[in-house]
Amino acid sequence: MSEEKNTVDASKPVDQLEGFSVSSSKKPTQRTVSFTIPPFNIPRPSLPKDSNSRKAAVIAALFILAILLSGFAGGWVESRYSPNGLVTTASLSNQKQIVTSDSELISQIVKTVSPSVVSVNVDITSSGSAAAGSGSGSQSGGFGGLFGFSQPVPQEEQAAGTGIIISSSGIVMTNRHVVPVGTTNVSVTLSNGTELKNVSVIGRTSADSSLDVAFLKINDTDGQKLVPAVLGNSSQVQVGNTVVAIGNALGQFQNTVTSGIISGYGRDIQAGDSSGSSTENLEDLFQTDAAINEGNSGGPLVNLNGQVIGMNTATSSSGENIGFAIPINDVLGLIKQVLKTGKFAQPYIGVRYIPLTPDVSNEYNLNVTNGAFVAPSSNPSDPSVVPGSPAAQAGLQQNDVITQVNGTDVNQQNSLTSLLDNYSPGDTITLTVLRGDDTLHVSVKLAAEPS
Repeated sequence: MSEEKNTVDASKPVDQLEGFSVSSSKKPTQRTVSFTIPPFNIPRPSLPKDSNSRKAAVIAALFILAILLSGFAGGWVESRYSPNGLVTTASLSNQKQIVTSDSELISQIVKTVSPSVVSVNVDITSSGSAAAGSGSGSQSGGFGGLFGFSQPVPQEEQAAGTGIIISSSGIVMTNRHVVPVGTTNVSVTLSNGTELKNVSVIGRTSADSSLDVAFLKINDTDGQKLVPAVLGNSSQVQVGNTVVAIGNALGQFQNTVTSGIISGYGRDIQAGDSSGSSTENLEDLFQTDAAINEGNSGGPLVNLNGQVIGMNTATSSSGENIGFAIPINDVLGLIKQVLKTGKFAQPYIGVRYIPLTPDVSNEYNLNVTNGAFVAPSSNPSDPSVVPGSPAAQAGLQQNDVITQVNGTDVNQQNSLTSLLDNYSPGDTITLTVLRGDDTLHVSVKLAAEPS
């Protein structure tokens, strides 16, 4: 590389310097950069006649020129790396473009996903209303109001929620508390406003299951084309990811859309209905600040690719924009089973457990902080290991800690229930179990959840 030379005629006084250029002479294949300094006038001082003083004056002049050149170079660098050389204006423009792009993206997501979202309208007999779980109830601590919405009428209750179409043949997924035991009639309303009344309940998880899920079948589509939702991978979701929630707000406003972020995962809550007469323990939930309203139960929580990564299930009655959703991976096993057989049966092993956290582990003096702890039962009628169950037959005991299912860790992202739901009744699985200081590998044949 050739050496750069900056030339200044030091024999001329500073005030007689005309416009001059500083150039970088490089090989022809490289860029040549030139700066032109316009003439400037500086009052001419009286220079000393001795050579040392004259040299000092020339050095001072060169120093001033160097400062000017650095200023022009800085301006060139700024204009080279900032659009149009206007940093503030460009930044504001970029911000506007980002906001516009996000808005357009969410609009496109809604257009893509909305055809797969239905409003679910339900008639429930009075004997089944206690299990409906519809309304904005709370638990101690203010968490866990379910997203269903109810309007009590004499002799029966009418409720509304949301569902997700998962097959073009008419399979719809929603929450258990949207179509509880005691449901007498179900209809769905498509995104285009068409109401389909010939709908049946395929099945639902049991009342004491930590998974609040039910499946419906649209028996007569009335010539309507059903668009199944695209399911994502909830195990790839990170805190801070942007999500969009779609649902039947307040049971009246179909396909209401809100957006927010994933605020947390692995949340365990106790949810209840508005009367407080029905509660359920839910595990392994996403927490989101996307605004959720009553009636959103069973609606999709989607990522920016338009994929369903969760199902809206519960909200906090004491805090703003604190909602909870079931990760889609927790129900993939059930979805595959229903799509394959048209029937619903939840796998079951027959243990009552506590998801481990560092606090729980410390309380029970355990050596591990992840797993499913088969805790001692305070109620003799509800033993930790159900007699005659697959777990009992396999030899599981109170105080065991189940740490893996077929080699997959049981932790806050993968509860025991969600891992079991990847399999079907009749499948044989291997559980990794800690019993004291021993590690055991126990084979268990799954049964169907008792009705």
